Amino acid sequence: MPSPTTFWTLPAATALAAGLVLTGCSSSGSSADSSKGASSGSGKVAVVIKGLDNPFFQSMESGVKDKAAADGVSVEVQAANSITDTTGQADKLAALATQNYSCFVVNPISGTNLVQGIAQLGAKKKTIVNIDSPVDASAAKSANATLATYIGTDNIAAGKLAGSEMTKLLPNGGDVVAIGGTAGDVTSAARITGFQQGIASSSAIKFGQTVAANWDRQEALTQAQTILRSKPELGGFFVANDDMALGVARAIATAGKTGKVHVISVDGIKDALTAVRDGQLDAVVAQYPYVIGAMGVEACKAANAGKALPANVAAPVELVTKADAAKALAVTPKPFGSYTDPFAELTK
Repeated sequence: MPSPTTFWTLPAATALAAGLVLTGCSSSGSSADSSKGASSGSGKVAVVIKGLDNPFFQSMESGVKDKAAADGVSVEVQAANSITDTTGQADKLAALATQNYSCFVVNPISGTNLVQGIAQLGAKKKTIVNIDSPVDASAAKSANATLATYIGTDNIAAGKLAGSEMTKLLPNGGDVVAIGGTAGDVTSAARITGFQQGIASSSAIKFGQTVAANWDRQEALTQAQTILRSKPELGGFFVANDDMALGVARAIATAGKTGKVHVISVDGIKDALTAVRDGQLDAVVAQYPYVIGAMGVEACKAANAGKALPANVAAPVELVTKADAAKALAVTPKPFGSYTDPFAELTK
């Protein structure tokens, strides 16, 4: 495995995203749909994202707005009231779908909660750009909607990267557990599956259990305290997002085990990068929601110009350890390494 400063570009499709591409979109189909959208919406873009109660989606919103301002794109951003507000988010998309936008960027809370609005857009042949969390392929098909492109992280590969790093932290093995998001959440499950694949190269590391903490820092802290009491020789935690990982780190510190029980998470929010720099977290697999949001705007701009969009685009990720945390912090919310942006060429 390359050193922690090496930039990683993950494979372009999660299992869900791959299914979405097969049933919901193709690069040839996206060109036709894009031209129809451009003729009926004057180039205006509507964006519906998850709740701004999470720093990850605050960064995504900043990426959308900054790129729109830089490129002269007219954009309207609507966010759910929280990251669990599935109904409220669906209502926002349904309302925007009645207005004169040519392209819609959607970041669904679940694979199916935006299906009603997506059906409205499909009926109007509007361009739909799916970012971060994939729309369920069968839901898109039943809504008669073609998704022009998917932009997001391969969460299995991200988790695998974290697992590989854990094998370095525990060269002599040990027990590890996972703190996941909500029970049944696809993103959380994919990251944990990838983590298990990543530690598989070490027969001495034993994966013990997965506990749901509902993406909540305080709940993760409580769960970690319980686990630390029941497993005094625990070697490490893999945590499905940074906000929960900060709660886990607090539990470890309270138990006097900072540096003895290792913690790796996925996301890359500023507080987590700071915690890596300060030794409270061992590593973060940093995603870049700022870039994902910006790419969503670029995709719409290209579509409005009649360009064919790539069916699937892998968002950049970087493994951040203490060795390069300061460098990552200096440029956050942007990556500190280079990455491929296929939309940049399309929007020249």
